Amino acid sequence: MKDVISPAIIPNEVIINKIYLFRGVKVMLDSDLAELFGVETKQLKQQVRRNIERFPKHFMFELTKEENEVLRSQFVTLEQGKYSKYLPFAFSEHGILQLSTVLKSKQAIEVSIKIIDVFVQLRTMVLSNTEIRLEVEKIKKKVDSQDKNIEVIFRYFDELLEQKVQPRKEIGYKISKEKK
Repeated sequence: MKDVISPAIIPNEVIINKIYLFRGVKVMLDSDLAELFGVETKQLKQQVRRNIERFPKHFMFELTKEENEVLRSQFVTLEQGKYSKYLPFAFSEHGILQLSTVLKSKQAIEVSIKIIDVFVQLRTMVLSNTEIRLEVEKIKKKVDSQDKNIEVIFRYFDELLEQKVQPRKEIGYKISKEKK
């Protein structure tokens, strides 16, 4: 059994750094979850296999060899024997929650709740970024429209400046400069 980790002391950044994007889904790997839950990866995988009906494909999937190679290539140093010869399981947010029910430990439940909270925070950040981007786009459209209007005004100014001003005929009385 691994050391017990209190969910309260796990910084959100630690969890965020263990979230990967595979097949368009944000997932966490079995080895990272096992570490956070305080169990061996082997034990975690055994429990999943015993309860496989609880893990449909959108809850959990096994990485392909190619996906695993991409993952391993992201790590600069690979320690001999650190990485399993078996392909890792990837768990979606729902799979992580389900995982805590099959592991049935207090730590697994508490850590999975913390992980779900981090997933929710990420989703909220993405939504707020989307709203900000939409507002920026609105402002850009207004600025573009104003730029076009200013361009038209300057074009009119240029046309006015290019027109030759013809001297006007004087109107009214002409006072002769002769003295009496």
